[in-house]
Amino acid sequence: EKHISIQRHLADLEKLADLKEDEKKPCPLCPEEKFKACYNHKLHRHLQNLHWKVSVEFEGYRMCICHLPCRPVKPNLAGDQAFSKMGAHYHCIICSATIMRRTDMIGHINRHVNKGETESRFITVLAPKSSHEVVKESATDVQVLPNYSTPQKTDSYFNPKMKLNRQLIFCALAVLAEERKPIECLDAFGATGIMGLQWAKHLQSAVRVTINDCNENSVTMIQENCLLNKMKVKLSTMEDDSDEAIGDGEENTDTIEVTKMDANVIMHLRSFDFIHLDPFGTSVNYLDSAFRNVRNLGIVSLTSTDVSSLYAKAQHVALRHYGCNIVRTEYYKELAARIVIAAVTRAAARCNKGIEVLLAVALEHFVLVVVRVLRGPSPADDSAKKIRYLIHCQWCEERIFQKEGNMVEENPYQQLPCDCHGSMPGKTAVILGPLWSGALFNTGFLKRMLFEATQYGLDEVQPLLKTLVCEAECTTFKHFSAHSPYDENKQEECGVYIKTPKTSPESYVVPGKRKNEELIRSAAKRQKSENSAEHPAFYYNIHRHSIKGMNMPKLNKFLTYLSEAGYRVSRTHFDPMGVRTNAPLAQFKTILMKYSTPTYTGGQAEGPVHLAEDVQAEEQVQAAGDSKAEDAEFPEDDKSGVTAAMLTKDYPTACTAD
Repeated sequence: EKHISIQRHLADLEKLADLKEDEKKPCPLCPEEKFKACYNHKLHRHLQNLHWKVSVEFEGYRMCICHLPCRPVKPNLAGDQAFSKMGAHYHCIICSATIMRRTDMIGHINRHVNKGETESRFITVLAPKSSHEVVKESATDVQVLPNYSTPQKTDSYFNPKMKLNRQLIFCALAVLAEERKPIECLDAFGATGIMGLQWAKHLQSAVRVTINDCNENSVTMIQENCLLNKMKVKLSTMEDDSDEAIGDGEENTDTIEVTKMDANVIMHLRSFDFIHLDPFGTSVNYLDSAFRNVRNLGIVSLTSTDVSSLYAKAQHVALRHYGCNIVRTEYYKELAARIVIAAVTRAAARCNKGIEVLLAVALEHFVLVVVRVLRGPSPADDSAKKIRYLIHCQWCEERIFQKEGNMVEENPYQQLPCDCHGSMPGKTAVILGPLWSGALFNTGFLKRMLFEATQYGLDEVQPLLKTLVCEAECTTFKHFSAHSPYDENKQEECGVYIKTPKTSPESYVVPGKRKNEELIRSAAKRQKSENSAEHPAFYYNIHRHSIKGMNMPKLNKFLTYLSEAGYRVSRTHFDPMGVRTNAPLAQFKTILMKYSTPTYTGGQAEGPVHLAEDVQAEEQVQAAGDSKAEDAEFPEDDKSGVTAAMLTKDYPTACTAD
């Protein structure tokens, strides 16, 4: 039976007291030692103020506070001492537990709801409706539990903020599906199964989808979501090798295989063309298994959500998980991407495999890395050589990768382009890493991803892909054509697609037989010669290097100024105010100062400036060769507060010609 403190209405609680005008009645939820019997008007106020108003509501019922001796007392307490230690408490309507504080009771009920335990143990309480909520994303419906976006409180984790991440992975898989069909793809951490369902629903016969999760509740929910999207389910577990087919699907192409086993186990047992890892936190524990059986020229994508360690907020955790020393820098997001790629490279090299980085994205909530697997010891050695240490100056934020070789240098500071070590006291630089020093993008692959995003109507991811294409080519925004890039960038020879000489990194994608390895090797040599102009590593934040007392030019104009100076330049998705360029930091600051205009708030506050003096000052500055000083005001008299000596002292760049 349910406890008397659990009632629907206040009148039901008053019926327990059997209120009568001519008799005194005790409170049904308080012992007589605490509240003596009284008349109905006083008892009504007591029940309303001390029990009903502080109750906890759930599914139309109120769990009122109870002062009866329901809780067990410690054996060393007795008599009045035991009564004083009893205290008020609540009775849970679901599990009949007794909770003392109201806030704890609310949290206790919420934990039941998050776990799906909403059916009361009492017969008198009606069973509530299903707590599952249906969420739709990219024409795919999934059932989720309440608080589905909190991984600590629910088994089937679904984060709506990761929609951009799922669309990027889908575009990468769609590109691979165009290269070879059918492909076997694995979502190692299914949760609700949203990602695998999107793959199967849109790519259909081009993919054979396997969704895995080690949690039994998640596997059940994945099966329900497959049936909700009219997909046939093939269930297989590690304990039972027999497969069960569930659903009304007629064709094998609509069948999704759902497995219940550890991610490391399924990747050790089976081979796949496409593997996606999205665990809660770091993914380094699953990299060895992922590269063990992945097929040649297959793709491995991984999403790391441990941004606190990767973004240098928990540096000791980054050292423990990735074996990398890092500090907080202005380019911390790209630093995080290179840390993850270095861990991926080492894991692949242990399996005698190399990698080609197709895509690296670091946003607010995650770091996404997509790599292509190149089987063989030679690609493994080439990839391992691209892992280097980084020398970072803590004064000016200049940075450079250490030179190749094992010889110890006398003065590592000489490798830095800046002279902060000579002009500043103490040790000015730190060594970060090891990090990936190669390119972060494959231009041809990104163009094909953009084409697939347009074909499938993924509007949210298209602006990001356009930014990535420009960043990969290190150019400013340009016009993107709507025709297919497959016809332009590939030529077919003996079953192996090889890019034309106009394109940049490796993109041979369709695997041929071993007799075609010479074609692949020759294509790699040709692409290596084409990539003589290395992709600029890292970027500079224009606000971080601004000059105090100067108005910076607009970012797009500044990109034009750097390009006119002969440097490669582009914007970056890592930082909205970042500039990726091969210009050294000193030249970057020089151009930034050249096109910045000074601000004179103090000089104009002392008195008005005459027009004739303004014209005269502008003519003098223009004669000095500064084309951007027409908006500045340099009066000649002492009333303005700015003299010629002050002008020469504070702004030597503008007055060098004088």
